[in-house]
Amino acid sequence: MSATIHPVILSGGVGTRLWPLSRAQFPKQLLPLVTDRSMLQETVSRISDAARFSAPLIVANEDHRFIIAEQMRQSGITPDSIILEPEGRNTAPAVALAALYLAARDPEAILLVMPSDHVIENTDSFSNAVSAGAAAAAAGKLVTFGITPTAPETGYGYIAAGPALPGHQGVFAVSRFVEKPDLATAEGYIADGNYSWNAGIFMLRADVYLAELERFNPAILDACRAALAGAKTDLSFTRPDAAAFKASPSDSIDYAVMEKTADAAVVPVDMGWSDVGSWSALCLLADKDDRGNAIRGDVIAIDSDNNYIRSEGPVVATVGLEDIVIVAMDDAVVVAHKNKSQNIKAVVEELTRRKRTEHLSHTIVYRPWGSYQSADSGDRYQVKRLVVNPGEKLSLQKHMHRAEHWVVVQGTARVTRDDEIIMLHENQSTYIPVGATHRLENPGKIPLYIIEVQSGGYLGEDDIVRFDDTYGRI
Repeated sequence: MSATIHPVILSGGVGTRLWPLSRAQFPKQLLPLVTDRSMLQETVSRISDAARFSAPLIVANEDHRFIIAEQMRQSGITPDSIILEPEGRNTAPAVALAALYLAARDPEAILLVMPSDHVIENTDSFSNAVSAGAAAAAAGKLVTFGITPTAPETGYGYIAAGPALPGHQGVFAVSRFVEKPDLATAEGYIADGNYSWNAGIFMLRADVYLAELERFNPAILDACRAALAGAKTDLSFTRPDAAAFKASPSDSIDYAVMEKTADAAVVPVDMGWSDVGSWSALCLLADKDDRGNAIRGDVIAIDSDNNYIRSEGPVVATVGLEDIVIVAMDDAVVVAHKNKSQNIKAVVEELTRRKRTEHLSHTIVYRPWGSYQSADSGDRYQVKRLVVNPGEKLSLQKHMHRAEHWVVVQGTARVTRDDEIIMLHENQSTYIPVGATHRLENPGKIPLYIIEVQSGGYLGEDDIVRFDDTYGRI
């Protein structure tokens, strides 16, 4: 049996309750919400002890693959792999992919399954809980971590602890899992003292989880086996077969296995945990001024108390406000009472219904070669600011409906245009006609800044035919 713990980090969520900062193409786990590092980077930092943990295995949304890879590079971490879900199927299939992947090398591998978007302030308590959970998992238990509740929260599920497990200090059999309660029921759980919040963190042996999944939900296991059998690998990514994986039922690990197995165990732990599920939750974690305001960015707060005010662009000024959340981006602003900040998800649902795009991406869109930002658009034109990182290049491509004008603001550009190779320096420009095969590269050692003006009858991002791509996007 492996003595090493294999961290499995689930990074498939979109964080709709933290809109407009969190968006589908750049969700909360990839953002620096609490510290200067993203929540994913903070999660990885907790399992960085190479003597105890193997390289992390990340299960992620395909749309986020290059951002995740870049954040791991910045953290000095080389993942075991980044498994790309072709489509979200909840946590049971995600953990099945990870268990199958690791079981191919070590059937008794111990998995530490963690969401990528949680805050854990007391890392010593976390480490001790992991040690207790690992011993129970090695003995064949499916272990979950129960958070010592600090309030009668109605937004979390609860776990009732049963008898202590002999020989495993701090580990208890699970008496039952309960759904999100009403306030009176939650208050009863707190008074009982035997209930903890369900944090969605698990420790289990690969073979034990797969056996229980086969027993209780074989359709998930069959689909994941087929998906991984047909998987392809490129760069640091593992791509399960899309058709096979999409045939899997969508279910959480709680419903699919944990609530059905007779071997569920819980480690109650007080470790300063938060799932950062709303702006009001984030406000609790933030530093405050002398009037209780959590302020970030260009903000002027006058006669205002106990607010969360954040600007990622324009100056935000408040006068006489109390218990309000204000988050301002360059393309969207949300204003909500703290007590209602959980309901921001409804705004995202309304944006979806209206077929708008502000919930999908920021004005800055990250690509493996750098980023682009929309600056202006109108009938038959669009202006973008491109940043190409040193040594990177866009795909060799063509557009069927638009022409492009490129102006170099900073750096050096190598431009392929059909059979030509053109070197451009600061204040120089070139033109890419409709249908021309072209590529933009940065051969220099500093970022390349380009102003791109697109013109044509259709300017959508899907008007692209790729012929060659460093990043495997063909």
